[in-house]
Amino acid sequence: MGLLGDIAWQGNIFKGGEWTAGRGGDYPVVEPATGDELGRMGLATPEDVAEAAATAAKAHKEWAALPHTARAAVLRRAGDLWQRHADEIREWNIREVGAVAGMAGFALHVAAEECYEAASLPSRAIGEVLPSEQPRLSMARRVPAGVVGVISPFNVPIILGIRSVAPALALGNAVILKPDPRTAVTGGTIMARIFEEAGLPPGVLQMLPGGPGVGEALVTDPNVRVISFTGSTPVGRRIGELAGRHLKRAHLELGGNSALLVLDDADVDAAVNLAAWGSFFHQGQICMTTGRHLVSDRLYDEFVARLAEKAGHLPVGDPFTGDVALGPVIDARQRDKIHGMVTASVEQGAKVASGGTYENLFYRPTVLADAPLTAPAFAEEVFGPVAPVTRVSSVDEAVKLAAASEYGLSLGIVTRDVMHGLAVAEQIPTGIVHINDQTVNDEANAPFGGVGASGTGSRFGGAAANIEAFTETRWITMRGEPARYPF
Repeated sequence: MGLLGDIAWQGNIFKGGEWTAGRGGDYPVVEPATGDELGRMGLATPEDVAEAAATAAKAHKEWAALPHTARAAVLRRAGDLWQRHADEIREWNIREVGAVAGMAGFALHVAAEECYEAASLPSRAIGEVLPSEQPRLSMARRVPAGVVGVISPFNVPIILGIRSVAPALALGNAVILKPDPRTAVTGGTIMARIFEEAGLPPGVLQMLPGGPGVGEALVTDPNVRVISFTGSTPVGRRIGELAGRHLKRAHLELGGNSALLVLDDADVDAAVNLAAWGSFFHQGQICMTTGRHLVSDRLYDEFVARLAEKAGHLPVGDPFTGDVALGPVIDARQRDKIHGMVTASVEQGAKVASGGTYENLFYRPTVLADAPLTAPAFAEEVFGPVAPVTRVSSVDEAVKLAAASEYGLSLGIVTRDVMHGLAVAEQIPTGIVHINDQTVNDEANAPFGGVGASGTGSRFGGAAANIEAFTETRWITMRGEPARYPF
């Protein structure tokens, strides 16, 4: 029997170790490519959050008290299960999310690696001995934060959920996961089943799909001590403000409008290959998507022509039934937003070199030449398969334009002089830099995060970032005899 078993999971949430109906009823799981209903999903309410948080607060204490080897074993088994059930999970990722086969496979690889990386955290040194002027042993110790709320988005639901869920669990926390309702099977049900089958005790991971009210309840519940949110910058600002009012930490990985700088010594064929992947992979629905192409005047015309030609030949269609480069965008609202930004950019003077059209939810990969700096597709995050290209006359101009954005997530630089590329990158504030690569990259052991409107820094990936994100520091002293004071 597969990971999801029979259809008994449909219409349910996962709360207190049981698959149960959500108080909000259920709703259809829709395949973007066809509009077909794939099943039903349970919908949680704020009341479900309160119950889950109370259960989690109790469950985390027993989980955290287990030997570190026991917690590590659960994470290792979870990593194995992503691989064991790869075919079933890949199909859901393709059909529910609209991911092409390569993206679906990459998500599975990262999910397994995130679990294996997290399995190493329980045995890490999580404290230090401190010098003291008193006759005592003084220590700083990292302890679990308690209950962690994880709010994940629709676009890459496996990766953007597991990278918080796995390390938070490994470090002794309980987790309440709120996946986006549009991709809650891939981003929620599957993850809950993985850890259930891996032997995670009841109540340590709970899964509650829901709307903004469920998210707000998660942020404000007194039993939830840390919020890990991945999503848009406007929503991230609201979550950060709300978490601050309740004196709890919020780790925010937000939007981006990442630049690819093509310097005048770059190989044009290589640059075009990078540019197409960076802007069109997963229909551009990735926070690190290349949103601005800043190309040296010397290479500009050739670059635009070749990128437009490549875009015009990329196959677009249903990734479940065909071998395509781009699948559907998530829904009509997102499609209309993309098209509105393209149309507004053309009205401001951008030229459509390729694409700019759609059929149903299939948006053609689009190249916008001579994009004005104020054009929405250049100045804002599109979250669609759109590549605005702007001509620059010098490296200084490229640096100035790249650094002018409020976002600071990822940066790509294409040049034959690697050290020069690194020197250029030092002038542009971003959380991630790739020399001679495009902006979309991810590895489980690497720190991930952005600056400015892209988030609160690297709070994902790598042992140091995860320990910082999901633990608290406690000062402990010990004396052989009670201290004596003057009164």
